[in-house]
Amino acid sequence: MKHYFTVLRKYASVEGRASRAEYWNFLVFNYLVSLILAVIETNIHTQFLVMAYAAAVFLPSLAVGMRRMHDLGKYGSYALIPVYSHLLACLPGSKGANAYDFTPQATQL
Repeated sequence: MKHYFTVLRKYASVEGRASRAEYWNFLVFNYLVSLILAVIETNIHTQFLVMAYAAAVFLPSLAVGMRRMHDLGKYGSYALIPVYSHLLACLPGSKGANAYDFTPQATQL
């Protein structure tokens, strides 16, 4: 949950790097919130909750994906390639500083 709010605080910032934990925790929590909203939508017969939530987290989702690609030493635009970017996001980030920033774990200490 900490990573979810970290991503939301950075909102649309593509500067720096995102660790695997930050990226995947945000994605999992995001899917859970969407699922809960879909169940609520079904019960109250509306169709705007999930769409409003998706619109609200679109930029943070894109930004954390780009920061995750930066952690791997790749261009942020790789986040726009759906399956490939998820496969890359499973890999450990580059150790030490790269062209984008210092190691995310080192800056969190």
